[in-house]
Amino acid sequence: MISKPVKNHQRDEPAMNGSGRVIHHQVVIVGGGTAGITVASKLTRGWSNQLDVAIVDPSDSHYYQPAWTLVGGGAFRMEKTRRDEASVIPRKAKWIRDAVIKFEPQHNQLITRDGKTIKYDYLVVCAGIQINWDNVKGLKENLGQAGVCSNYSFESVGSTWDNISHFEGGTAIFTQPVTGIKCGGAPQKICYLADDYFRQQGIRDQCRIIFISGTGSLFAVEKYRKVLEQVVKRKGIETRFNQSLVAISADTKEAIFRDLETGEESSVKYDMIHVTPPMGPPTFIAESSLADENGWVDVNKNTLQHVRFPNVFALGDSSNLPTSKTAAAIRKQAPTVVQNLKSLIAGKPLTATYNGYTSCPLVTGYGKLVLAEFDYDKNPDETFPINQAQERWSMWLLKKYLLPVLYWRGMLKGRV
Repeated sequence: MISKPVKNHQRDEPAMNGSGRVIHHQVVIVGGGTAGITVASKLTRGWSNQLDVAIVDPSDSHYYQPAWTLVGGGAFRMEKTRRDEASVIPRKAKWIRDAVIKFEPQHNQLITRDGKTIKYDYLVVCAGIQINWDNVKGLKENLGQAGVCSNYSFESVGSTWDNISHFEGGTAIFTQPVTGIKCGGAPQKICYLADDYFRQQGIRDQCRIIFISGTGSLFAVEKYRKVLEQVVKRKGIETRFNQSLVAISADTKEAIFRDLETGEESSVKYDMIHVTPPMGPPTFIAESSLADENGWVDVNKNTLQHVRFPNVFALGDSSNLPTSKTAAAIRKQAPTVVQNLKSLIAGKPLTATYNGYTSCPLVTGYGKLVLAEFDYDKNPDETFPINQAQERWSMWLLKKYLLPVLYWRGMLKGRV
């Protein structure tokens, strides 16, 4: 049974157990990342929008993560990817700086780390993806040293450029896990930038570059996979598929991989290794009744409404939408959630649909980029009247200069 919207913007009540307090908001958004801020901005944008919206997120910083590949390749300043979380929270939204530890959708409420009970009429879940550093033995304790680096955190991304820029030759390994990850093409993008940099420094002949992936191919969409296969051939990059990184031995500089078809393990010596760590749904979501059998929020892939709790929506990385987990996908998902949520509140049918659109700007070198855009059926769904499967300087400019502006001033403001 869906609760009716409330007129007051916040209602505090004594907690039943005396350990906290009860708060009520009409719309509660869990997650203050790309999806959460975009949805909140759209819901509260304009004088006519009188919705009572709260965002629950404990972070003090907000990151533009799509630029971390460029940071790792020395082509973007790390400081420009971070802003204070308070600066991106929409003015009309309430920020509850706390972490969710438990969902109770049957009671239209959730529990926070600080002991609050937050009741809602409508819930939007977009808590991102969890990076499981510990799932690779020896990774966490050696990250940022002994030739081990990763673009997948603000704290470690600088170590990638440090390794690439000081590389003097030897074996450089770039990995991709079998799990779902942020932007499926990102692990190979830093590999291409490293190749370009080694060539610029005149040491490429002294380098062996290996891209080792837990997936079965370079890319899921044939049109773009074909051009990427030509890129690795041109660059002389070795590729190995269906191989999952399970451990790193920093003392001997060996990476241990498991063959996903045979189960056999093998080791590869390295001088530097860029690791894309395994990822998965946040634990507090996976353990909740909102999750599907794999731990992701279980929603209708077209309406983004939960399949069992109709007053719950989800989008972004923590949802089970069968598409790549990218900020570009959120740009198309957010309007669908907002329109359908408003329809539900008004008692109208849900008519907005999401076709699975996502985009992956595939950097293939400095000044070169293939702009992959596609839908649920892996069919190209391109924006520009050109062949986007070609490496283009113009698309590099889009990635480096225009998309950050679109993100900070457009998406997060609810304008696009």
